[in-house]
Amino acid sequence: MRFLIRRDSLKRAVRWAGSGLIASGILVLGCCLVVHLQRMYFQVREAHTLSQRFRAKANGSEIEPAPKFDAQRSKQGTVIGQIDIPRLGLSTIVVEGTESRDLTRAAGHVPGTAFPGRPGNTGIAAHRDTLFRPLRWIQNGDAVFLKTSGAIYSYRVVSTAIVAPEDIQVLYPTARESLTLVTCYPFNYIGSAPQRFIVRAERTSQ
Repeated sequence: MRFLIRRDSLKRAVRWAGSGLIASGILVLGCCLVVHLQRMYFQVREAHTLSQRFRAKANGSEIEPAPKFDAQRSKQGTVIGQIDIPRLGLSTIVVEGTESRDLTRAAGHVPGTAFPGRPGNTGIAAHRDTLFRPLRWIQNGDAVFLKTSGAIYSYRVVSTAIVAPEDIQVLYPTARESLTLVTCYPFNYIGSAPQRFIVRAERTSQ
């Protein structure tokens, strides 16, 4: 009799544990869905706003060759532009900063690197499992466009590299106007990826 009671208790415990795991899984999926929908909403809203500002400036006066980003414009989390790589179907809003809350909803301009249209090296980072996932198919020669409210800057991919996280020299200033895209690597790695995938593009003449 004791054996039967223990077996019944064990079965109940297993059922409760199974139900708990299922509930936890549903909760995690629900949270992921909410984050995904919030990111989509942010991307659509800000892309629309950026396009409106771009058209307004183009219709009102000549497009600025190099928009000036003041302290307010460069405040963390502020939208500074939109990056597009047509061949990959990659299009994402870029905000100032690379903190977790920034990269959850957009790509982030790396603080301390050049702003779009300025001399030097513009660094932009994003997660490998969301916005920058298509970078695994990037090729030399691919066209990259960076749109701000005042101009569209075009670049051409010249190289890719895999580096360690501490190899920050890839973000050092460059003699030519450059764009450096950074994401974690390998793309299919589970957990915190040990390396970084780097795409270097150079400004093309207009």
